[in-house]
Amino acid sequence: MKIVLDAMGGDHAPEAPVLGAVQAVRDFGAQVTLVGRGEEILKVMKDNGINDLPEGMEIANAEEVVDMHDDPANVIRKKKDSSMVVGLRMVAEGEGDAFVSAGSTGALLSGATLIVKRVKGIRRAAMGPVMPNKAGGKTVILDCGANAECTPEFLLQFGLVGSLYAKKYLGVENPKVGLLNIGTEDTKGTPLQKEAHALLTAASNKGILNFVGNVEARDVPLGAVDVIVCDGFAGNVLLKTIEGTAMFMGSLMKHKIFKRNIFSVIGYLFCKKGVDEVFKMLDYREIGGTQFLGIKKAVIKAHGSSDALAFRNAVKQAMDAAQCNISQDLEEGLQALTALEEAAND
Repeated sequence: MKIVLDAMGGDHAPEAPVLGAVQAVRDFGAQVTLVGRGEEILKVMKDNGINDLPEGMEIANAEEVVDMHDDPANVIRKKKDSSMVVGLRMVAEGEGDAFVSAGSTGALLSGATLIVKRVKGIRRAAMGPVMPNKAGGKTVILDCGANAECTPEFLLQFGLVGSLYAKKYLGVENPKVGLLNIGTEDTKGTPLQKEAHALLTAASNKGILNFVGNVEARDVPLGAVDVIVCDGFAGNVLLKTIEGTAMFMGSLMKHKIFKRNIFSVIGYLFCKKGVDEVFKMLDYREIGGTQFLGIKKAVIKAHGSSDALAFRNAVKQAMDAAQCNISQDLEEGLQALTALEEAAND
């Protein structure tokens, strides 16, 4: 299992991706190819006391860097020797099983779509972050930002993709799929939600997925469903709101409870382990990144501010995603959806 890692992407490149890769090789036995400016990569290693490339690690030189201000639509044409483009081409040509980058989201999505390619039949790739929920499981959010404007057919495909991902990657036997809406009644929402609800219901009746209906935003972190389907705009707002609320509550706990007086500080010491575990669950660095679902091979978007720990875990996430590749299952599911659409049009 070889993971191709963009060593020049992210706010803390190349140090963070390089050191994260070293940790992944050491902790998980990963095989990692670092793509970027070779001299800078080697300097990072030398500055951190690593004089020789660890076994299982390689460097593929690429002199250009994709900037956050670059036009995503032109990156492939104008920056062919960038670490992102070179890395994606390596994966597309079979020199790697998955790709990880903390670079520009738009450029990475464009490159993944045009170079690695979508699974046959997929109309739009989606960002599918996984978040913990109160029920003790995890919830996949599709889409969370890749597609701000969607059609009902896109949302139907997101439901299928998310269902297969939850089943193979998260180990959920029969994932519950919900549609994000302002109420649980099937009459709620804009025409987009109403039409998507009808399509998802029809697919569920045929046994293609397990659609349980509309779900309100407040019920998503409570674990009402395993997969929540929405357009990228609403999904991004949902995700960022959950993240912000978690940060707010964490700050309240720290300053209003545990630092209130000497007795609360002593109380904190007794429950520190549990508190740390909660914060660890909500730490994006522990997750690694977000996979672009619907792409033929695993492409992971790490957070732009990722440190070495985040890159370490993004590599592990890429290994797991490559291991449970859902492409073949997805093609079969798409064929079932196509047959359903054709029957509805007859």
